[in-house]
Amino acid sequence: MQKSILFVFELEAGMIIAEDVFSPTGQLLAPAHTRLDNASIKKLRLYNITTVAVIDDNNEVRKIDGIEPTYCERVQQSADFQAFKAEYTQNLEDFHDAINDIVKHNAPVDTNALLEETGSLLEATENSFYLFDMLHNMREFDDVTFAHCLNVALIANMMGKWLKFPEEDIKVLTLCGLLHDIGKLTTPEHILMKPGKLTDGEYDIIKNHVKDGYQYLKKQDIDPRIKEACLFHHERCDGTGYPYGFTSKKIPAFAKIISIADVYDAMTAKRVYRGPICPFTVVKFLESEGYSKYDPHYLLPFLENVVATYINTTVRLNNGQTGDVVLLNKLSPSKPLLKCGHTFIDLYEHPELKIEAII
Repeated sequence: MQKSILFVFELEAGMIIAEDVFSPTGQLLAPAHTRLDNASIKKLRLYNITTVAVIDDNNEVRKIDGIEPTYCERVQQSADFQAFKAEYTQNLEDFHDAINDIVKHNAPVDTNALLEETGSLLEATENSFYLFDMLHNMREFDDVTFAHCLNVALIANMMGKWLKFPEEDIKVLTLCGLLHDIGKLTTPEHILMKPGKLTDGEYDIIKNHVKDGYQYLKKQDIDPRIKEACLFHHERCDGTGYPYGFTSKKIPAFAKIISIADVYDAMTAKRVYRGPICPFTVVKFLESEGYSKYDPHYLLPFLENVVATYINTTVRLNNGQTGDVVLLNKLSPSKPLLKCGHTFIDLYEHPELKIEAII
């Protein structure tokens, strides 16, 4: 019997499992020789199973020009990703229209419609592993406002779940993400899209977006935490943020959470002046500089959970080696344990090594 190791997103109904599949806690999820159906595949996804051995008498491996595709290429080839991409693109168009109506025509914020559209994307991903997998491979959008707001909403939703918030609070947190940058719609495009460093005057104009956004929302019949997140998401716990230079005690909790989702998405997204930054580089940045600027109560769970979503992902080190992320290091999330060929490398014990790209 020949077998192939497939990512869960490559599984199809009718395939036969070659080996027992266990949950991370040792629970048997599917015994060997189980014929998969849609329900059993969904169960594996819900338990964050990443790879499964299946019987493959043909032993075929999809390749591009004779080269086995990378993890990211396999994600992008998958039916799950194509479905997510189509849903995301449609969602982005609808969101664009809704926000423009609020800004240009003073239309009321339809929170139910916004949540319904965002919910369709969350349902398509089923858990945080798939959400971050999808978002990491959806970096082709140059839109610096609408795609960013949608991404921040999805990330904030996951953060609410990681923090075990009540469902109603998670909905509000999602809306905070969707509307936090609404003020940028009136920021001149030549400043938003400037490829070089902003002047002091241009940066002052950018900073106005938090107050402009609050003006659009302050008379809307929505949860006040959404308005607070819009106004305060650039405040920092050490007092170095704007518009008021508040320190931690004065910054509302939801604004603190949105600030983390905001900076993570902004740094990992492509911009006109640079390409996307590797998520592990962003995690390292937040480890080294973030605990004074962001509330550790929210930042630490975020870093641990976001790195956990990249377990079993193939990465490249700064020395050229490649390997798979196999274990999270809670002392330093940016320094996980890697499996490189037949050897293991604990990045925590090798400060000279760092992950420079997900491949």
